Amino acid sequence: MKKQIIGMMCLAAMMSSCHIYKAYDRPETIDASGVYRDPASATDTLAADTANMGNLPWKEIFRDAKLQALIEEGLANNVDMQAAALRVQEAKVMLTAAKLSYLPSINLAPQGSTTSMGGGNYVKAYQLPVSASWEIDLFGKILNTKRGQKVAYEQSQYAEQAVRSQIICGIANVYYSLLMLDRQVEITTETAAIYKENVRVMEAMKIAGMTTEAAVAQMRAASHQVEASLMDLKRQVRETENSLAVLLAKAPQTIERSTLDEQVMPEELAAGVPMQLLENRPDVKMAEMTLAAAYYTTNSARAAFYPGLNITGLAGWTNGSGITVANPGEFMLQALASLAQPIFNNGKLIANLKVSKAEEKIAQMNYQQTILEAGKEVSDALYLFDTQNKKLVEDRGQVEQLDKAVTYTKALFQSGDATYLEILTAQQNLLSAQLSEVADNFQRMQAVINLYSALGGGRN
Repeated sequence: MKKQIIGMMCLAAMMSSCHIYKAYDRPETIDASGVYRDPASATDTLAADTANMGNLPWKEIFRDAKLQALIEEGLANNVDMQAAALRVQEAKVMLTAAKLSYLPSINLAPQGSTTSMGGGNYVKAYQLPVSASWEIDLFGKILNTKRGQKVAYEQSQYAEQAVRSQIICGIANVYYSLLMLDRQVEITTETAAIYKENVRVMEAMKIAGMTTEAAVAQMRAASHQVEASLMDLKRQVRETENSLAVLLAKAPQTIERSTLDEQVMPEELAAGVPMQLLENRPDVKMAEMTLAAAYYTTNSARAAFYPGLNITGLAGWTNGSGITVANPGEFMLQALASLAQPIFNNGKLIANLKVSKAEEKIAQMNYQQTILEAGKEVSDALYLFDTQNKKLVEDRGQVEQLDKAVTYTKALFQSGDATYLEILTAQQNLLSAQLSEVADNFQRMQAVINLYSALGGGRN
């Protein structure tokens, strides 16, 4: 008896050393420290901050009521979102099936036969058994399969979260693009009207002998250029509306929206501590779940070296014992236990274990790489936001000065100290600066969207 106890203790120690029963734990070699760069610090060190805008509900980031309505519509109707939800349901069903693997399988297996020998009477035999088979999970084969399926279920949930975040940020990005184009159309339309007036004035001046036909032709060409630019902008508006409609799973149509000037965006962005990136980013979590799945696959490959114990049973009625046939039938009961210990499998078990270990190592490297790429996205978004804030200050100063330049040039023209060509040049410079200011304002909004997405925003 003592020898049996000692043998069982040694076997348990051997199994624990092989990690067959050990649950996945994040490797200590996975490092998320220093994955953010500070946009202002010369040492690239970003001060740790427990605040993280990725934890905020998306309605606190995107406050435009019309945009919120579009996002809600997209989350409800988008095809990718619906497909992701169905995959979560599929994974949940598979997890339930894996949990039920601990229970015995029970089958009704009726059989019947009729036999005649030497032209004699037919002998009829039958069986009405219920068969049961139960695999005893001594070495974690079923346990690791169940854990692997649980990981797959969690991975499908993170995949759904990733799609949700992409839809929220994608709709916001296209929406703000529309607002930017609307503002550019508005500026260009005003400029086109000014240029038409300039053509009229230049033609009147030519009649009065105050300018030449060449100057008039140049003014007309500039007016045509602005009109062509306006048509191109309107085309982009139409195409962007169509793209947004498709995101909403609707036919191309006009999108109801606000204006660029009405938008309220965060003045400061908080990235939080790098460790939060490991918990919030769905793609990072998916990479970790891939590593966990590889870990359990390796455990299953280890468990394959150990014996398997199966218990089968049979209960029911029969009138045949295999030798004689008797009527009426009698109740029968049979139980069988079998133990199968792998001895030689042409190296398949060893090869399978080596492959599993290699795949686990690859999954770990991919996990670390995903963290680095996520940190890059956060760093890029932080720097873009900081850059665009500074550029907007310069843009607004430039627009203010060029607006003054147009006014001063007109005054100089009236006093005879400037030509109308100088007025045209000043107006062209002002138009270019105004369009650049709108584009840079959109880039700032895009930085907010990028950071929110990079931090795993959109979960609620």
